[in-house]
Amino acid sequence: MQRVPRPALLCGRDYLQHTWEKAYQDHRRKIQDAQPLVDTSAPLSLSHLHLKFKKLKLEEERLAVIDRDNRLLLERLSCIMRTRGQAESRKSHTQKRTGLKKEGKEEAEVISGRCQPVREPQEEPQLEQGSQA
Repeated sequence: MQRVPRPALLCGRDYLQHTWEKAYQDHRRKIQDAQPLVDTSAPLSLSHLHLKFKKLKLEEERLAVIDRDNRLLLERLSCIMRTRGQAESRKSHTQKRTGLKKEGKEEAEVISGRCQPVREPQEEPQLEQGSQA
């Protein structure tokens, strides 16, 4: 094959084709290297806003109260099992009455009325039988 000498300057059509190819290649390279303009990552989260320390503290206190109550109930149940269900002390279970002071005063008045010395009835003057009309 014989080589055809090429002119140093390309003709108009070849020059335009070369320019368009170069522009297209630059465009493809820019598309591959493009970075997103919109930030789609999650925002920074502040831990003190997500951890509710007050709620955690209240929950911990509530659980402490529940544990204490459970422990007391367990002690009572173990005592009942040891003593076979008998009451520990019958004297410790006294019945409380409301208004005891009022009732006590009323009872004292009734009792004081009963305890007054017995008086002998006074003798009524007897009327003469003949003087009645």
